[in-house]
Amino acid sequence: MSILKRQTGGATVATLVIFLMPARLAAQAELVRDPLMDHLVGDWILTGKIAGRDAHHDVKASWVLNRQFLRIDEKTSASAPPGERRYEAIWFLGYDPSKSQYALHLLDLFGAQFAETIGHGTRVENAITFRFDYPDAPLDNTYRWNRDADEWQWLMEQQDKAGAWSSWAVLHLTRRTSRSR
Repeated sequence: MSILKRQTGGATVATLVIFLMPARLAAQAELVRDPLMDHLVGDWILTGKIAGRDAHHDVKASWVLNRQFLRIDEKTSASAPPGERRYEAIWFLGYDPSKSQYALHLLDLFGAQFAETIGHGTRVENAITFRFDYPDAPLDNTYRWNRDADEWQWLMEQQDKAGAWSSWAVLHLTRRTSRSR
């Protein structure tokens, strides 16, 4: 059998599985809604400090994949100072109602080594704290929404080998307006 036939056969099986998925599961997936995550949808200006260095990023968040994930695109702003470290990432934020827990997938310019770890989060009021259990040290990433100002804070805290926690990044997101473009 040729490689093409094997690949085609696999694609056919995958297609059949998708179309034969019970309607109940498909309907259940459409029911997941999260008003807190809805507040993150839009275009944002991110400022703050990462590892003690200034950060100026553009952030855009939109629902994707049948509204099961919030895709968050983050990139160093074109207007950032020339000496600022460049960064680019895509985050996928979802919610698993069967576990009452959030999942945060990070894909960034540091590669697959860090993409293997998924952050799992819980919500308390207007904040979701994600724990990333990286092999070298755990990292907590808290997304906190300020309802009155319609702004977000992202706080990243890292644990050192002695067990002490410290801030690694303190970032603020303000909604981009037509005047800030």
